[in-house]
Amino acid sequence: MSVTVSDPEKPENPETGAEPRYELDQPAGGVPIKRWTRGVPVEGAALRQLENVARMPFIHRWVAAMPDVHFGIGATVGSVIPTRGAIIPAAVGVDIGCGMMAVQTTLDARALPDSLGPVRSAIEKAVPHGRTSGRRGDKGSWRKPPPVVGATWKRLKVEHEQLAKRHKPLRKANTVVHLGTLGTGNHFIEICLDEQDRVWFMLHSGSRGIGNRIGSYFIKLAREDMRRHQRNLPDVNLAYFEEGSEHFDDYVAAVGWAQDFARSNRELMMKAVISAVRGAPGIPPFKTLSAAVNCHHNYVARERHYGAEVFVTRKGAVRAGAGELGIIPGSMGARSFIVRGKGNPESFCSCAHGAGRAMSRTEARRRFTVDDHARATEGVECRKDVGVIDETPAAYKPIEKVMAAQADLVEVVHTLRQVVCVKG
Repeated sequence: MSVTVSDPEKPENPETGAEPRYELDQPAGGVPIKRWTRGVPVEGAALRQLENVARMPFIHRWVAAMPDVHFGIGATVGSVIPTRGAIIPAAVGVDIGCGMMAVQTTLDARALPDSLGPVRSAIEKAVPHGRTSGRRGDKGSWRKPPPVVGATWKRLKVEHEQLAKRHKPLRKANTVVHLGTLGTGNHFIEICLDEQDRVWFMLHSGSRGIGNRIGSYFIKLAREDMRRHQRNLPDVNLAYFEEGSEHFDDYVAAVGWAQDFARSNRELMMKAVISAVRGAPGIPPFKTLSAAVNCHHNYVARERHYGAEVFVTRKGAVRAGAGELGIIPGSMGARSFIVRGKGNPESFCSCAHGAGRAMSRTEARRRFTVDDHARATEGVECRKDVGVIDETPAAYKPIEKVMAAQADLVEVVHTLRQVVCVKG
């Protein structure tokens, strides 16, 4: 994990010098909570989770909450947690290194065929996802990974084998068969058009089965350590490793490796998507532009903020240092954004990672029908069946309100609307 520097002592808005746009909470016995949530509803359970985190003894300065904040396990999704000398594994989560990648192409909307169904089919065939498979693998995995995947795994497996020697449960996770695959849930691959009708490819995924195994395994170890040391925690899921403790260094190494796996996973999928679209009927020759964006939004990194080197855990948040590019996706049928960070120190140089769920998956399946989903995704070539009702646009917060609430964190570079969406 690299050290990045963002250390100006500026309590005011770095752009204008005006009063900051965040809402401030001061829980009893804890550090402040700064929430960029004006105009965006926040559930009570998420607020209580933020307060629990703010009461941990090693928080640096304050906790930051992004406008897409919502209830998670232990720590809220959409939170930025700076810590001194400790890391909370459940705050990092089990989808370690999950994030986004986007590539602009030389295509424009006029070059796309009238029917995009064959293009979606080509992508679905090229990238294992959901319950589909590649080369007869099962549940979105490879049975026989292609050579490009094998070559990437050859680089990654060296450190994985070292970790697995010290922690045997890590041997049993899916590794190479998940590399270059999408997964399920809110992971997706999209073809989008920007404000000038230029074509972009965009995707969302992370470290797949091995990241889940690493996260789950170390979360369990942290809970066992807390029981052994008789710690009083506001939530068992806030169990943590102190720097210098038995498992701390291995956890840092394992998380860093999973983040590398996740970034490589996105790169492999993007190559497969580009190749698939090139071979789809009706697509003319095209090139991709060099300025690809590839960013995590579930991870931990060493950074410097307000005079101290700290661990910054972003659980559903993107680093938005001054000039840094990031991606903030909407839901199926909603707009997405390529953004440039403003380097706001109050948010520890962070921004939202997406629209954020407005309701649980169970509630979305109860409330909406296939017809509702079909209307909400009109004009998008995507699944319109009961299996994706929990991902329908109305299950998420309005992306426009999320963007308005963080105007002092990022500026919009490109606005994207999807025309093809592949869901797991």
